[in-house]
Amino acid sequence: MATTPETPTPHLSTARALGRLLPFARPVLPRLALGALSALAASLLALTIPLVLEVIVGGPIASGNLTAIVWGSAAVLGLGLAEALMVWLRRWFILGPATMVEYELRQSFYARLQRLPVAFHDRWQSGQLLSRMMQDISMLRRWLAFGLVLLVVNVLTIAVGSLLLFRWHWLLGAIFLVTSAPLWYAGYRFEKSYGTLARQSQDQAGDLATSVEESVHGIRVLKAFGRGTHALQKFTRQAETLRETELDKARAVGRIWFWLVLLPDIAFALCLGAGVYLTAIDQLRVDELIAFFAMATVLRWPMESIGFLFSFMLDARTATDRIFEVFDEENPIVDPKSPVSIENPTGALSFEGVHFRYQDAAPSERDLLDGIDLVLNPGETMALVGLTGSGKTTLTTLPARLYDVTAGRVSVDGVDVRDLTLKELRTHVGMAFEDATLFSQSVRDNVLLGREDLEAGSPEAEAVLREALQVAQAHFVDDLPDGVDTIIGEEGMSLSGGQRQRLALARAVAARPAVLVLDDPLSALDVDTEALVEDALRVVLADTTALVVAHRPSTVMLADRVALLENGRVTAVGRHSDLLRENAHYRHVISSLEDEVTRVKETEVNL
Repeated sequence: MATTPETPTPHLSTARALGRLLPFARPVLPRLALGALSALAASLLALTIPLVLEVIVGGPIASGNLTAIVWGSAAVLGLGLAEALMVWLRRWFILGPATMVEYELRQSFYARLQRLPVAFHDRWQSGQLLSRMMQDISMLRRWLAFGLVLLVVNVLTIAVGSLLLFRWHWLLGAIFLVTSAPLWYAGYRFEKSYGTLARQSQDQAGDLATSVEESVHGIRVLKAFGRGTHALQKFTRQAETLRETELDKARAVGRIWFWLVLLPDIAFALCLGAGVYLTAIDQLRVDELIAFFAMATVLRWPMESIGFLFSFMLDARTATDRIFEVFDEENPIVDPKSPVSIENPTGALSFEGVHFRYQDAAPSERDLLDGIDLVLNPGETMALVGLTGSGKTTLTTLPARLYDVTAGRVSVDGVDVRDLTLKELRTHVGMAFEDATLFSQSVRDNVLLGREDLEAGSPEAEAVLREALQVAQAHFVDDLPDGVDTIIGEEGMSLSGGQRQRLALARAVAARPAVLVLDDPLSALDVDTEALVEDALRVVLADTTALVVAHRPSTVMLADRVALLENGRVTAVGRHSDLLRENAHYRHVISSLEDEVTRVKETEVNL
């Protein structure tokens, strides 16, 4: 499994980084703004209560007017109820839009993963992508619905409340603000340390998800080799590393909380002493002192919450960076600006001076495909043979543009595959891989995956399904609990290797492409079933151009011609009998294939 690439990202401020979410949030900005206004109204109502208390203490309570006290209490109760209503409105306005942003982000992220080339997925751990898709996007939804709104509102509340503190006496307001000033420096230091830890933690969580995924998918191998304990030890080390990082994050948050709690307490103590002194010298009334401390108490929560909300914002910033690393990935395999179309494809396939090398290849390495020239005539079946590492599988990925050539071109009916839209190209070119991948869907859905033109359940769709299953000799599907409607489970692991290969072959046949590329799709079949499949394939391939990677002599016999691949080059093309007679390296390759078949037959007999 490839590790996460070191993706260079521009250094953006936190505000600019989070601002990249704006295109996703723009449709719901009115609701988010209304939610923020509701939250601000709730805070302003809370700030109004100390002003009412000042009136009540200085008036009705001082004079003993019971009626006025009752009305004053009712006013405080009304303000409290109004504040609660505003809090409810905030949640009502924001929760729906926030989940909509989460939905759009997740949809766009998944679509991006589908569009990015195979080379991208070769380099990225699936667990890293999964953690971004689930954890990071969910974190952004929570931040939009809670963290962003409260951070803005609480900062405004602190600003307004601090100004109101000067209403009673400038000295008290000055003491409160000066004592609280170090919080901003502590916040600056906090951003420096916590931002790094947040990124480290989220990346480690992605690595941990990859380990879980690998161990679940490879559970048969781990059990067969008794390596479950080894896998657990590796997982434990990764989990412990993540735990240490989370503890470092908690310590960083604890340090900022220490100052957030301590400094307001110091401010309260100093203001209390100054307030008592000012009251004693008649520069401050008792009701004003009570109102001042009531206001300071209201400000206590917004000030204490800044640390938590600030860490939440940094977590969201890190999540945004991780998500946009995927969005920012360059995708070289895209539709052309001026696409052409093939109306009635004949299936002529040609490789013209094709070179290919993987992105991570060293500059000193030669191209894996080093000048391939090969022409397949319409309706022709070409077998591709060669020793391990000669480039056979890589060559089969080029017609459908799973990878793009480094130099040269691949054409269908004389049209460069890069001049066709990906959708049209992959309608004309179908593939079946040696490593058969199935999805957690029914047999029918898996086989008809490439036939979106067919209406589900229509007679035509059923005819195509049955023909494809017949060609692939996949009669076993009728013995499944629900026949072709049986859900086959994740990656088809409830089926045998040969059954999975037959369904994958049926899927390629059902697509009815003009060009069919088969990368040794019969390797897991027994000899008798292989012979039946090959007989059926001869009929299907009569009008289809086919490029077949062969690892068995019987597969070679299926072809009209054979291409010999040697060190990334086609060194010979011809009929099987002619190449056997004229090419020593071809005889060596075929001999190695026959030795492999002999070993397989001996294994089947022993079993």
